[in-house]
Amino acid sequence: MNKRIKGHFLKAIFMTASIISSAQTKPANPFGLVYENAITKNISGEVNIHPVTYKLNGIDISANVYTPAGYDPSKKYPAIVVAHPNGGIKEQTAGLYAQRLAEKGYIAIAADAAYQGASGGEPRHTDKPVFRTEDIHGMADFITQYAGVDANRLGALGICGGGGYTLKAAQSDKRFKAVATLSMFNSGVVRRNGFQDSQLATIQERLKKASDARTQEVSGGKIIYAGVASITDEEIAKTKTDLYREGYEYYYRTHAHPNSTFLYTMSSLLDLMTWDATTNMDLIDQPLLMMAGSKADTKYMTDAAFNLATGTKHKELFVIPGATHIQTYYVPEYVAQAMAKLTEFYSKNLQSATNTK
Repeated sequence: MNKRIKGHFLKAIFMTASIISSAQTKPANPFGLVYENAITKNISGEVNIHPVTYKLNGIDISANVYTPAGYDPSKKYPAIVVAHPNGGIKEQTAGLYAQRLAEKGYIAIAADAAYQGASGGEPRHTDKPVFRTEDIHGMADFITQYAGVDANRLGALGICGGGGYTLKAAQSDKRFKAVATLSMFNSGVVRRNGFQDSQLATIQERLKKASDARTQEVSGGKIIYAGVASITDEEIAKTKTDLYREGYEYYYRTHAHPNSTFLYTMSSLLDLMTWDATTNMDLIDQPLLMMAGSKADTKYMTDAAFNLATGTKHKELFVIPGATHIQTYYVPEYVAQAMAKLTEFYSKNLQSATNTK
């Protein structure tokens, strides 16, 4: 493996999710939100947050629904489902964008993926593409039944890994009338080839480790985790790529939350390494907006997916000048630019039930 990015990739770890969570602190916000200017209490007539739980394939899903100012359940509003990044949860950037969308008049939902965050599912931190894609279908199931939602004006926003899974969900789920991604991350390609194709020489070795991990799981042994459970300031400083250095800072320092972790089960690689968000991209015929920072070292994934989206007549690549991948999660000027483009995009494409593709 290239030594420059050796520290960014898989480390086998043997520990339980309870040990991981107990080492972290609880956010001060009453809703657990860790982003800037987050809602701290519901005030009549303003944007409100509604924690909800619903079942998806027998698993309890924990979500937050954001309603716009002056929300009246007897009226009809367009709605957006927001899928969180890999390792992320609804209280971080997914919640930030959901709240901002509610401020623009949308009902928005951000849910923790099954097996992750506050949602149910065992083993903890299972990260299989079929589950993450089903999470997005499940958000659509729930929010289209929510009081005041116009099911014919449903949009999707996927961030980072949630962007890749949103592309996959939208290929078949035509309830989504407008599809957007921010800093899209193709989880399958990176887990298989390594970030920026740095692990091509170890694909078979890592598949063997994943296979062995599954054998251990089914025999009742300890769950083997891949990823990073904790990291020192010195290790962060030595991390060369922006994605991982800034990601560690975001998830473990500036926007830390006890439910958020970089861990996933090693056995998940059996599914991740054979998956690609861009397979069948031509099936997306809905309007498509893909956004990425001009300095994002992940932009190559957005570019590749965008070029393969040949089935839609309306697609746009929006580049945020000066932004890296992680900076689009929280830096006010970059969030503002992304939100301005999202508002324009959804306003145009979720106008009415007779939305034209």
